[in-house]
Amino acid sequence: MKFKIVTLFTSFFLISNSFTQDFGRPELGVEGFASAGTNGGAYSLGLKFGFKTNENVIIGPSFRSLKSWSSNIEGGNFSFSVYGIGGFAHIRYGNTVFAGVEYELFKTPVNRLGIVMAEKSHASTLFLGGGFSREFKNFVRLNAGVFYDIINQQNSPFRPTYLMKKTNPQTGQIAGYIPVIYRITFFFPLGKIKKKGNEENEEEEDE
Repeated sequence: MKFKIVTLFTSFFLISNSFTQDFGRPELGVEGFASAGTNGGAYSLGLKFGFKTNENVIIGPSFRSLKSWSSNIEGGNFSFSVYGIGGFAHIRYGNTVFAGVEYELFKTPVNRLGIVMAEKSHASTLFLGGGFSREFKNFVRLNAGVFYDIINQQNSPFRPTYLMKKTNPQTGQIAGYIPVIYRITFFFPLGKIKKKGNEENEEEEDE
């Protein structure tokens, strides 16, 4: 597992680093999420390190810390924390909307029956979605979107945070989850990197 993590981060770094030689500023994305109710809730902090491949596309690795708890489970309360890594790619249309894909891999104590176990298993998420995107004074970009997990593994740590649930019309109990979440991310530019074209024009002007 550790070898896979190192390989994933190394691959993203090498690919992303090649893009920075031609295109502009890398960006740090900071994302917060919280959901709570009478039966429990969850909150998470996500970090994205993105590189622009052009003016509209940004890709890079991501890291997430998530904590979930419940006060409505037979036998008592429970809580757990998980950490995940992955990658993302966003396409920005003008300064108005964006569409994106975000993959993350977790090692979670939740099994496929939704029960917290001592032994951990792997869970993957692959969210597709989009929403509002706007840059403010070249200082920060706000992304606010809705995403759907097309993998929807039953041991996903995100299941308690899904926005929509299926209920049994006869008993009123939860019969399933619709894997939809919202995400709000702030992207901060980390510096200025000149494009090759601009550098060549500057050299010609100097001559």
